[in-house]
Amino acid sequence: MIRILIVDDEKPICDLIDLNLSAAGYYCVAVQDGIKAIEAIEKDNFDLVLLDIMLPGVDGYDVMEYIRPLKIPVIFISAKHEVRDRVKGLKLGADDYLVKPFEVVELVARVEAVLRRYNKAEKQVTIGDVVVDVEARRVTKAGRSVVLTNKEFELLLLFVENKNVALFRETLYEKVWEGEYFADSRTLDLHVQRLRKKLGLEQNLVAVYKVGYRLEV
Repeated sequence: MIRILIVDDEKPICDLIDLNLSAAGYYCVAVQDGIKAIEAIEKDNFDLVLLDIMLPGVDGYDVMEYIRPLKIPVIFISAKHEVRDRVKGLKLGADDYLVKPFEVVELVARVEAVLRRYNKAEKQVTIGDVVVDVEARRVTKAGRSVVLTNKEFELLLLFVENKNVALFRETLYEKVWEGEYFADSRTLDLHVQRLRKKLGLEQNLVAVYKVGYRLEV
């Protein structure tokens, strides 16, 4: 299982990130200061670190200096939004920089992107008797291949990457169809219905009232 260290001095933010990344299938450890972050890295192996900058004890930049020789991917998550702050973080070796406040779906997407870059992302995801081979873009159900259109696969992949997270209709539409969402459009609903039917996900792919859809695993 992918192991992620969350470093942020605000416990509610740690809890929010932990809740959503755990729901997406990751193992998370959270600490609230820089010293504890370094201690955690010394004691355990992590595949990714989500790192705030303004921390008590040792700030995020100093923690980054410690992490850099270890070749662990890092995403800075900070309220510091100036270009110079983002540039400094990236020059120190961070793989990405996310500004607070952020949408959970964007955080999960960035985590997935960085893990893929390091070949650490899950290559296969299993949902009951459905197996999604992310790299091969192949889906099987009970061992039999299921043919999906490109849009159906992209939609399924978005659900898989955000397991147990409620995704807004607007987000799903914009990421899969790369266009503006119109409230009267039935495109998304029709694709969800086809995924349910083809993969037998009627109990897993559920509608969330006034939000959109969620893949429950």
